[in-house]
Amino acid sequence: MKYAFKVRYIGKNYYGSQIQFENGEEIEKPTIQGTLEKAICTVTGEKTTENNKRPIKTVFSGRTDKGVNSKGQVVHFKYDKPIVASKFVYSINEILPPDISIRDFKETKETFHAQKSAKRRYYRYEFINRRNKDAFDGDLMRIKYEIDIDRMQKALNYLIGEHDFSSFKSAGSLNPSKVCFIEKAECKKLDDDKVIIDIVGNRFLYNMVRAIVGTLLEIEGHNLSYEHMKKVLEAKDRTKAGQTVSPYGLTLIEVQY
Repeated sequence: MKYAFKVRYIGKNYYGSQIQFENGEEIEKPTIQGTLEKAICTVTGEKTTENNKRPIKTVFSGRTDKGVNSKGQVVHFKYDKPIVASKFVYSINEILPPDISIRDFKETKETFHAQKSAKRRYYRYEFINRRNKDAFDGDLMRIKYEIDIDRMQKALNYLIGEHDFSSFKSAGSLNPSKVCFIEKAECKKLDDDKVIIDIVGNRFLYNMVRAIVGTLLEIEGHNLSYEHMKKVLEAKDRTKAGQTVSPYGLTLIEVQY
């Protein structure tokens, strides 16, 4: 049987969502996947082997980096015994750390795949645009110079549609694919000086959203034309884009199937 659920987490205390390996061995660093698999094994009563191999493996809808949050990460795993959803959700949430929780647990079709079946992914980046700090800004990046939301929106509009996003792909990425389809790219500023950038696409490259935000801030910080975004996109050259900004404002909001 195959089961699926959503996992919500605050990523600041973890080395990303995915378990990391070195020379075929799992690195002993806290990850969302590793923490979750241990909790699932505890609840189901499945014991790990002597070499710390867990009998239940999870598949995530996508990878998030160290510090990145999630409100809608989707996970599936296979298990040959029936699971009572309400009991499982309660039990696993009681033993997971305070910064990880699951919801919407259900049995799913055998053909379902958390990553491969996904049609679109929705990310949100948040930062503060204010000279002075506030105790409740938390870990969000604070931009002290004034930004123009209308100009930022015009720059984001160039990203809509299918493009080669090589300019926003970190050098550390091992995935050779560079083409993504962006369905939505919008920004707004709230009354508390928080800026929200929402981007929805069929897929995202490694650090792509953070590089896009970095380019927006470079445009605003250096008073460049909003058309600079188009030039960066067409250049297909990572050195032409802005810096990769802090991960602490990035959240995977939803994965749609």
